[in-house]
Amino acid sequence: MRRYLLALLGMLAACSAGARVTTVPPGSSSTPGPDASLLLVPEAGAFEDAALDALMEAEGDGAADGAVDGATAAADAGPAACPEGMILIDGDYCTDVEVKCLKSWFDKVNKKTVCEEFEPPARCIGQKVHKRFCIDRYSWPNVAGVRAEVMNNFYQAQVKCASVGKRMCTESEWTLACEGPEMKPYPYGYVRDPTKCNGDHGWDGPDMKKVAKRDAKELARLWRGVPNGAQPECVSDYGVPDLPGNTDDVVASETFGDGWKGKYDSVHTGGPWYKGTRNQCRPKIYTHDEGFYYYFLSFRCCGEADFKATDPRTPKQVKGSWNFRRVESLARFSVEQMKHKLELKTRGECKCKDEDKLCRTMCGTLLGPNARDIDLKAPRGEGEAAPPP
Repeated sequence: MRRYLLALLGMLAACSAGARVTTVPPGSSSTPGPDASLLLVPEAGAFEDAALDALMEAEGDGAADGAVDGATAAADAGPAACPEGMILIDGDYCTDVEVKCLKSWFDKVNKKTVCEEFEPPARCIGQKVHKRFCIDRYSWPNVAGVRAEVMNNFYQAQVKCASVGKRMCTESEWTLACEGPEMKPYPYGYVRDPTKCNGDHGWDGPDMKKVAKRDAKELARLWRGVPNGAQPECVSDYGVPDLPGNTDDVVASETFGDGWKGKYDSVHTGGPWYKGTRNQCRPKIYTHDEGFYYYFLSFRCCGEADFKATDPRTPKQVKGSWNFRRVESLARFSVEQMKHKLELKTRGECKCKDEDKLCRTMCGTLLGPNARDIDLKAPRGEGEAAPPP
């Protein structure tokens, strides 16, 4: 019941997109530079397979569908505005938010100022845009107690969402769901706490060649996440858990034009579990292309409220008149193939050979069996975050 009351409150306020931060005392910090994840990960596209490169050059428009109908889900969910497992967000998104930082520190390795405490309230100085949509309660596969699935590139995440009648969340939708009606920098408030939303762990030196090859043992070693729903205090005022911290999320861009922010459809949000990274609702990363995948990069799906038809394409793809077959060719598997894998998964039969990395990507079994979840209350590592590239 709480989340429905909060959804109503969402109609009274909210905002988001590149927050303006002022620090105290004046001049004690500079405008935040590149996010730490820019330094944690390789240049955009460095991990793309040769096969995917070929597909990106030779993919065709095909003939197909643009929209996925949510009528079946509507029949199951009764009078609710969203299908089971999704949360209604009904509120105003702000295009530009001003918030004052009272206490901060500078991460030398990542060249980023991290704010420890903001002064409430945040103030909307941009335009307010009303939004009503549904968002998955948890990261894919949207199941409590299950780890967020990592190592999908943008198109693969998009096809997975389409296979269940949903789409990628947009950057503004994710931000609104995280900030809540008050535009809070953290879903839980104005004072940073990495034990609430898993963060501040030391750098552990990933072997990039092994990560690129999706080496199960290396991915298991690097895992410092917790399962969906394991962070009871990392919940926004709209009732959405696990948005910043823990794993980073990939969302769809809403930036058009030739500027650097609009270059790719893929946008990263939330920030991973490392020290010196974003771990806030509003900051975003725009520098990784759609072929990028990583060991802390996950996603969750969104859809239209009130069981309206959900188009699985992104805003940029709609504007470019993309056919969804084009997305499937870039993902290297189709919606129907993914549906089949999901059916197998429900029966515990989604089995793959170790060397079949695409099958394991579809089944969500790339993370090695020796992965261990982090203890949120354990002392944080003393190691630095990412070294400069």
